[in-house]
Amino acid sequence: MRELFESTIERLLADLATPEYVQGCEGGEWPAQLWAALEESGFALAAVPETLGGAEAGWGDIYVLARAIGRYAAPVPLGEALLANWLLGKAGLEPRTGAISFSANAQLSLSGGKVHGTVQDVPWGRHVESVVAIAGSPETLSIVLLSVASAASQTLSLNVAGEPRDSLHFDNAQVLACAPLPSELPADVLLMGGAMLRSAQIAGALHGLLDMTSGYASERSQFGRPIGAFQAIQQQLAVFAEQTAAANVAAEAAFAESDAAFAGLTIAAAKVSCAEAASAGAGIAHSVHGAIGFTQEYSLHLFSRRLWAWRSEFGSASVWSQRIGQMVCAASGEGYWPLVTGHASQSLSTLSEKPL
Repeated sequence: MRELFESTIERLLADLATPEYVQGCEGGEWPAQLWAALEESGFALAAVPETLGGAEAGWGDIYVLARAIGRYAAPVPLGEALLANWLLGKAGLEPRTGAISFSANAQLSLSGGKVHGTVQDVPWGRHVESVVAIAGSPETLSIVLLSVASAASQTLSLNVAGEPRDSLHFDNAQVLACAPLPSELPADVLLMGGAMLRSAQIAGALHGLLDMTSGYASERSQFGRPIGAFQAIQQQLAVFAEQTAAANVAAEAAFAESDAAFAGLTIAAAKVSCAEAASAGAGIAHSVHGAIGFTQEYSLHLFSRRLWAWRSEFGSASVWSQRIGQMVCAASGEGYWPLVTGHASQSLSTLSEKPL
């Protein structure tokens, strides 16, 4: 299944998500043509159980889809749709075939099938039809599906890459669907899933940026030979390749180990590794490109701005580093080795309540 996903998504994005098309979506424009093609492919339902109309793919297979979104800087909420529909499926709720996103930062009260409160930082919130969030008190958490049209107000904003990250306020809005959060899922399931998705997207964007940078170094000549022939440039490209490889391994490990349950330690390590690689890779790419790397017409910024945005979404490197420290301290001396070797899944909300 993984090979089929990879070959299909690569062909689709290579044809449609061209630099010109991506540039045309700057400022939050909805990529109607690209989303229609992705929706027709059925990718948004890949993680949904077969009984609910999905492919029941594991996260290890889905990794190639999230990575491809980063590899082509595709301005679509495919990763968000995958996670949102997966969570609906885990709760036994019908998935959504239209544009759907989620919020990992929700303050919602639930009563009588209606919600009141705000969901923040919703990717593509202004364009999607529905949003998945967690509502209720810590003792009675529920998965809720909300119609964006039912929001009382919207606060529109963009990340540094020009992608919508909107907040929606609901005032006793009727939920489209609701179910208790399955006991095997942590309260911060959307935060963990979002961090995992961003890690894969960063890994893909680094791959695309490395290809662009190494290609430029082999074509741009100075003092009678390509700049890629100079040792200083070769050293920078070697560091870039090392960071890209490390990010890809860390992100893929997080997906591969999360098929049964989200692997908390591995996801945290992936987000830290990928965030650090994003900073290093973008810096090297702009250094090698020189002045051309800062022009709007050249497509390098399509990758670098997304790297800068994604490294801080769903928790920055410092936030996840702190979480790793909390996991290690909570495990204590006897539990440290099982934690490292078993990659135990731990809820961040639970860990944050434990004294260090």
